[in-house]
Amino acid sequence: MSATSDNPNLLDVDDARALLREHTISPTEQRVEIARVMFARHQHLSAEQILGRLVQHSSRVSKATVYNTLKLFAEKGLVREVVIDPTKLFYDSNLNPHHHLFHTDTGELEDVDPARVDISHLPPLPEGKELLGVDVIIRVSERTA
Repeated sequence: MSATSDNPNLLDVDDARALLREHTISPTEQRVEIARVMFARHQHLSAEQILGRLVQHSSRVSKATVYNTLKLFAEKGLVREVVIDPTKLFYDSNLNPHHHLFHTDTGELEDVDPARVDISHLPPLPEGKELLGVDVIIRVSERTA
């Protein structure tokens, strides 16, 4: 997959269609447009940020369609939902194992290599359960005097 040569913020149309088909998602015009924004590179975007980028590129996609499509992408394993708090949800196009650093003052979310986070002591798991993963969100802000 690659971004277009004339716009590095958009995935090539044919690559977007192929990606959707690989995940058994019908490549409607709106879904392709959303995929072009979301999968141009590894990034963390909110639905509102995606909608804003679509508007910048003169795409006609409703807010409801953006939300529904992102939910579908998450269900099909194309993106990972990162819940910062009940009002802040990002969609992560990087599906490789990693944690996150959230800048509370800027709203920016960045990847953290899991090798840089030491999680050495977890509580015993309930009987019959297995560990599926550990997600870490480190929240930071600028120091105040």
